[in-house]
Order: sequence, then C-alpha cells, then structure tokens
Amino acid sequence: MKVVMIINKDLPIGLIANTAAVLGVSLGKYSEDIVGYETKDAGGNMHLGITNKSLPILGANSQQTKDIRETLFEDRYSDIQVIDFSSVAQKSLNYDNYTAILATMTSSELEYLGICLSGNIKKINSLTGNLGLLK
Repeated sequence: MKVVMIINKDLPIGLIANTAAVLGVSLGKYSEDIVGYETKDAGGNMHLGITNKSLPILGANSQQTKDIRETLFEDRYSDIQVIDFSSVAQKSLNYDNYTAILATMTSSELEYLGICLSGNIKKINSLTGNLGLLK
C-alpha cells in the first residue's frame, strides 16, 4: 500500500499547512492501520502513535490536481482510496454549509486544494510519478 498527498503548490503556506492537516485527519480516520501504537521512551513517558507509513507530500498546480482527482473517479481506480479537500470545504463555516453547497456542484466545478491517495502502489505511481515533492 502506498499513501501520498498532492497539494496545490501555488497556495499560500498557511493554506498548504491547513490542507495537509485536514487530509491527514481524514486519512487517520479512514485508514485505521496507518497509525502506530502508543510507545514509551526511556524515561517511561508515553508517546501517542504516529503514522507508520511514509507520507510524501507532492506539489502540483491546480489543473494537475484537478486532472488527477477527475481520473480517480474512473472505475479502474475504484481500489484507490481518495480524500479530497476543496475550496468549498475550506471556505465553509461549518459542515452543514459545506455539504449543502457541495450538493449543488459537480466535481468538475470544484477547485481542489489537495487530495490524498492510498492503495495500489503501481496505480498511484502512474498518476503521480511526474510530480515532485512539495517545496
């Protein structure tokens, strides 16, 4: 299994950080095996589990992110888990507002700030192999 985040590299740093945080929270919820167990240090202090998978954050422009997200709606990618974060979600004041607005839009109308993929290594590599790490 491979996990990657793709974030619009043209966003301001604060939105990049927010996008990564939102995607990471959702990833933790929907991928139960991604968080390791609690562990103690030599002093006996407890440390909560962190991700036990490498989690590269790749940079893409807005159109690349949208194109990858749209491709992932195809049946051949049904085994790839996709979490997306759009400008609609980022600007919504609460979840009810987000879901109400989202229900009036098609995916092609959305501006994706970032997406997180998990699943088949070869399929994810074929979609993201031309993207570099976000810098």
